[in-house]
Amino acid sequence: MARKSVIAREHKRERIVAKYAEKRQKLKEEGNYDELDKLPRNSNPIRLRNRCGLTGKPRGYMRRFGLCRNQFRDLALAGLIPGVTKASW
Repeated sequence: MARKSVIAREHKRERIVAKYAEKRQKLKEEGNYDELDKLPRNSNPIRLRNRCGLTGKPRGYMRRFGLCRNQFRDLALAGLIPGVTKASW
């Protein structure tokens, strides 16, 4: 599991990106890159990292479910994810 400070930092980045999204878009359309440089670095959506919703792990993330592969497998085998079954043929 990721440290709580890392998870909190990522949530903070998400809030900052949402706060400045409209302003960033407006400045980009105008081509005003000097003002764009003055915005906080964390307002850039490139700095966001997808993380598991349960553990906060950054690797092995499955976008469709919002989980890392380990948690996905555990929940799927327990039958807690609707529509997901173990393959057999």
